[in-house]
Amino acid sequence: MGVWKLFQIVNRGAVYMVEQDLKKVLGKNIKFFRFRRQFSQTDLAEKAGISVTFLSNIERGNNFPQAGTLCSLSRALHIEVWELFRGEGAVNQKENIFVDNLAEDLIKHINITMETVCKQYRH
Repeated sequence: MGVWKLFQIVNRGAVYMVEQDLKKVLGKNIKFFRFRRQFSQTDLAEKAGISVTFLSNIERGNNFPQAGTLCSLSRALHIEVWELFRGEGAVNQKENIFVDNLAEDLIKHINITMETVCKQYRH
């Protein structure tokens, strides 16, 4: 086997690994942002205009969506497209979800309290 042929084989392997890593990061981040929004796969798939099977394959790192689908997913998740590719996005997933849920709960309670106070002063 010639040096050039070996170089091509090694290069293809390296490109494949980078692509696989990218697919995994994308899948984890989509799942992370989906959980953050408290969407089921069905919810997100409907909002993005894709099938649940395709979304599931993306989240597992088996498929890589085209640019238009990435845009649809980011719009449905209310994030920028580049956020889907952040390496650290899914690292502290549980902590981020907890903080987000806590913040949402606090905002809901504050709003309910404010509505109650406003109603009392109106009467």
